[in-house]
Amino acid sequence: MNLQQIRYLREVVKRGFNLTAAAEALHTSQPGISQRIKELEDELNVTIFVRQGKRITGLTPPGEAVLAIAERIGRDVENLKKVGSEFSESDAGNFVIAATHMQARYVLPQPVLSFTKRYPRVQLAIRQGNPRQLAEMVVKGDADVAIATETLDRFPELETLPCYRWHHCVVAPLGHPVLKTRSATLADIARYPLVTYDAAFSGRSALDDTFTQAGLETNVVLTAIDTDVIKTYVRAGLGIGIIASMAVDKKHDTDLGVIDGSRLFPEKVTKLAWRKGAYLRGYVKEFIDGFASGKALAHLKVSR
Repeated sequence: MNLQQIRYLREVVKRGFNLTAAAEALHTSQPGISQRIKELEDELNVTIFVRQGKRITGLTPPGEAVLAIAERIGRDVENLKKVGSEFSESDAGNFVIAATHMQARYVLPQPVLSFTKRYPRVQLAIRQGNPRQLAEMVVKGDADVAIATETLDRFPELETLPCYRWHHCVVAPLGHPVLKTRSATLADIARYPLVTYDAAFSGRSALDDTFTQAGLETNVVLTAIDTDVIKTYVRAGLGIGIIASMAVDKKHDTDLGVIDGSRLFPEKVTKLAWRKGAYLRGYVKEFIDGFASGKALAHLKVSR
C-alpha cells in the first residue's frame, strides 16, 4: 500500500467515479489508475468499487470504509505539507476562501486588501457558491475557510466562529409609496411585490418565517443570489427589495430609498468555518482572528 494508491482512490471518488476525469486531474493514464486501485483491492482483499463492465459506478460497503480512512490519511498528508511550508516559508503559500456572493462582494474586499498587503507572497483565491457548497468545499479540502450566514454550523466536520451581526433592510425607488409610510410595518411591506434572496442565501428562511408568524402572505416575484441583481430589478420597478443592510452602497444607490429593518427582521450572524483537525498556516490563523474579532470589518456599518 502506498500514498499514490490513496491519492488515486480519493480522486476517482472526487471526480464522480469518472476515471478519465481523474486521470486528467492527476496527469496520468486511466489504465494506470485502474491498475493501482486493483492492486490496492488485492492487498486489502476487498472490492472497493461497484463495477458495471469497465465502468465504476459507486462504492461497495467496504469501499466506503476504506474511503473514510483514505480521506483521513490524505488530510494528514496535506497537514504535513503545510507544517513543512510553515517553517520553511511562513509568509508564502496558498489561501482559499469560500464565500457567498454577498460576503465576497460587500464584506471581503477590505479584509482581502489588508491581507494581500501584509502577505504579498500568498496566492489568495475566492470561490463562491451557496452555503452548503461552501461547507463541502472546506470539508473536502478544496478551501481553507468558508464564510456564510447559513448552514456552516450544521456540518459536524467544521469548527465555526460567529463574526458579525447584521439585519435586512428594505429598498425601493425614490418616491415609492412604501417610503412615505412613517415607521413602516411588515404589513406595509407585504402589500407590495417583493424581490429578495434565493432560498439558500442570506437569511431568506428567517424572512419567510417573520412574515408567516405575523400572519402575512407575501408575493415574492423574483429571487436572486446576487444583491446587485436584486437592486437592478427594484430599480426597474418589479417590486421592493429586501436585502442585507451592508449591501446598500451610499455612493451608488442614491436613487434608492432605504427602510431600516432592525426592528422588523431578526438579527443574523455571519460565521467563519474551517475543517476540524486541519493544520492552519499562521497567516490563515491571523486572518481568522482578525475577521472573527471584527478588526477586519471596521468598514462595515453593521450592528454587533
